[in-house]
Amino acid sequence: MTLPGREELLTVGARLAAEAARFSALGWMRATSGNLSEVLRREPLLLAVTASGRDKGELRPDDVAVVDASGEAVQVPGIEPARPSAEAGLHAHVAAVTGARSVVHVHTLNAVEAAHRWPEGVVLQDLEMLKALDRGAHGDVVRVPVIANSQDMDELGARFERVYDGVPAMLVAGHGAYVWGADALQARWRTEALDWLLGAALRAG
Repeated sequence: MTLPGREELLTVGARLAAEAARFSALGWMRATSGNLSEVLRREPLLLAVTASGRDKGELRPDDVAVVDASGEAVQVPGIEPARPSAEAGLHAHVAAVTGARSVVHVHTLNAVEAAHRWPEGVVLQDLEMLKALDRGAHGDVVRVPVIANSQDMDELGARFERVYDGVPAMLVAGHGAYVWGADALQARWRTEALDWLLGAALRAG
């Protein structure tokens, strides 16, 4: 296994800290909730994940942990060990299944309310913002899947696999949203677009 060097990890950590501060300013990562990740290696899979228990609006570049495909922490020489989120395993699962390089998990009210209202999935169509999810603005019926919550990441991963059909997002009931993309920027855009789309659906009905 080729581990990332200190400079590489701090560069990724700084990028994740900046993204976390952006989401925190929107009120989507209140208290210490939510987490972000970025793939460091594919073979074997390694991810950088924001550290657990830290204010996401005040992360430093070294507030990041490295985890393997099961979400277990991997020690990188020269970096003080940080505790990864308990949800790191789900990030790794999403990255492995979808090929995404960046995964965002935020706790937005729209995500919780939409999952409660439509537990079988949130159907979206004829909205221009769907283009941000690489779907058509008209005539394209998009269903954002909803899965039941669990503290067992293996169980959540299995639930995710059962509903995944290419839409780059899912809702976890009573919890929040997971959104992913080819890099941190695309994952951010998709997260912002998803929250707007969920808000529009809730207001419509």
